[in-house]
Amino acid sequence: MRCPFCSFAESRVIDSRSAEEGSSIRRRRECLQCARRFTTYEVVEETPLMVIKKDGRREMFDKIKLLNGLLKACEKRAIPLSTTESLADKVEKEIRNSMEREVSSRHVGETVMRYLKDIDQVAYVRFASVYRQFADLNNFVQELEVLMKTTKGQT
Repeated sequence: MRCPFCSFAESRVIDSRSAEEGSSIRRRRECLQCARRFTTYEVVEETPLMVIKKDGRREMFDKIKLLNGLLKACEKRAIPLSTTESLADKVEKEIRNSMEREVSSRHVGETVMRYLKDIDQVAYVRFASVYRQFADLNNFVQELEVLMKTTKGQT
């Protein structure tokens, strides 16, 4: 690891600790030439995950894009940001754990909706209306009826 101050190639690790809930390691280092200290992070390199869109295009999975969609669905609802971020993490983890390198956007959307239904029904319907591209009011009403049936079955 090159020193960011003098570009010397050798340093020693002073301290290591887990960071970002165990997904990376934070290391404090000291340059062996100039004795200045700096921090590095070590993370696992993940294989790219491709999402196959409805029109056949492929694009890299983007958790920020997923999170933005969730934030839109949860707008003006009493859902903490931490819950929304946790949901995005769960969805990404589930998709990555499937060991598939390519997943359909439909699979991503269905996974989100499965979790979102248990968190907030209004946010679920908002997300479903955009994801399923309801063509008219009848599609919307059908989705509400399905939601109401599953809710009654849970109580």
